[in-house]
Amino acid sequence: MGMSGMKHTGGHMHGMGFPPSPSAASNGTAAHHHRHTMMHMAFFWGRNTVVLFSGWPGYDNLGMYVFSLVVVFALAVLVEWLSNCNYIKDGANRAAAGILQTAMYGLRIGLANMLMLAVMSFNGGIFLMAVAGHALGFYFFGSRAFNKPPSPADGTTTDLPPMHCGS
Repeated sequence: MGMSGMKHTGGHMHGMGFPPSPSAASNGTAAHHHRHTMMHMAFFWGRNTVVLFSGWPGYDNLGMYVFSLVVVFALAVLVEWLSNCNYIKDGANRAAAGILQTAMYGLRIGLANMLMLAVMSFNGGIFLMAVAGHALGFYFFGSRAFNKPPSPADGTTTDLPPMHCGS
């Protein structure tokens, strides 16, 4: 939608997902309340947020907010597990192994991007659960605490290349 399709009212642009300002409400009073979720551009604390899907976890619903924290935590642990798993056996059919690696890679990247979008809610709790899930997942699946470090010399490498934080 181009700029010509948007209406500019009260400092907000309608048509881009931004709620109207109280001054733009039909009765013109600031007392007219809408339950529109505000798009945050800085970290905030609170359960009234949108995580991944419109209306989720819902407005003023502590139980669903806690559930969303658990889901984000579990997704982060799953990403770490996928990043460090080794299920393709030596001598496996190269074409089948390549298809399996590609599917696992696609799943890992898809989940990692979902987590990135969840963190973009700028909710402090969601951010902390994503970091905690990645840290705990790494501790169990990637660190030396439970695993022998991978070594190409003895053939114990992971099925997927590592995720990189830069170039």
